[in-house]
Amino acid sequence: MASINSSYSISGSGPAIIFVHGIGARKTAWDKVALHLKDHFTCISYDLRGHGGSPKGELPYSLDVLVEDLEALRLTLNFQKIHIVGHSLGGMIGPKYAKSFPDNVLSVSLLSTAAFRTKEDQSKVIAIVDSMNRKGIEPILNTLTDRWFTDQFIEESYDSVEFRLQQVLETDPEVFLEVFRIYAETEMSPWLNQIKQPCLVLTGENDGGCNPRLNKLIAESLTHSELCILDKFKHSILIEAPDLVGRRVRDFLLNQ
Repeated sequence: MASINSSYSISGSGPAIIFVHGIGARKTAWDKVALHLKDHFTCISYDLRGHGGSPKGELPYSLDVLVEDLEALRLTLNFQKIHIVGHSLGGMIGPKYAKSFPDNVLSVSLLSTAAFRTKEDQSKVIAIVDSMNRKGIEPILNTLTDRWFTDQFIEESYDSVEFRLQQVLETDPEVFLEVFRIYAETEMSPWLNQIKQPCLVLTGENDGGCNPRLNKLIAESLTHSELCILDKFKHSILIEAPDLVGRRVRDFLLNQ
């Protein structure tokens, strides 16, 4: 399948970071995080295929197709080596890119992602996909809200929650279900030990699907990793805690 010309934004100067967002999100998810990095790095964020300003391309998708889109973007921007920072599904695209194109990668940051899922873990994610296939996406929004956001944030910043849910609804349903399927079916554990670059593994303490138990196993399987658990947060750390995430990623990258 041919790669696409992804919609992207760029700011700052220095070594390149490419930020990879998650399911039904947009490149703007990284704006507040990048504020902490652009004084030291060239910050590039882009829309995954079928999201935001990027073309849909052909279905079905695969993790390899999403990796090829990232490589096409690197070639377009003419950066020889890149740091990759990915959230959720983006935290699967980043390591798979590093496995496929190791000579191009300086480091990988895996934020709020999953591997080493048990059968029970896997069944919970697949149940959400199955429910969306049967009932549509809108009926599952309450479930996603509960999985993604802390109760306090929902109460105090519902406008931000609503904005994120609206992004989901504005994503082509075929695309949303396709990338959710990839997220549900991808299992990185067989090959994570092949990633030799420095890696930051970061997740929220109360992220149900990408919990500390799984992320500890991810960190242990990587050759060179640093593990960070953010107290109290769930999945949407880019929205609830962008300053904290930005500082953690910046400190990690500046120490490489």
